[in-house]
Amino acid sequence: MFKHLGFSDEQAQDQFGFLMNAFEYGAPPHGGIAFGFDRLAALFGGQDSIRDFIAFPKNNAGRDVMIDSPSIIADEQLDELRLKVVIPKKD
Repeated sequence: MFKHLGFSDEQAQDQFGFLMNAFEYGAPPHGGIAFGFDRLAALFGGQDSIRDFIAFPKNNAGRDVMIDSPSIIADEQLDELRLKVVIPKKD
């Protein structure tokens, strides 16, 4: 499918490797419709927040280490979506 979309093997692995590697073990039994186990666990735990119950939380830098997100977006993708990245100047 990635070849039909114009991705090289390297591009597909860089951008979607986490997903392709996960699916080597099969699709999730819930078919992508998860029921919010973290929310349910927080309710049973008597908590208002699910922060302590999230299975794959972000690290201190705000990155998801399981899927290496956020990641760099290719210039072609930015052009296609007519987006421009502007890095703010430090005062």
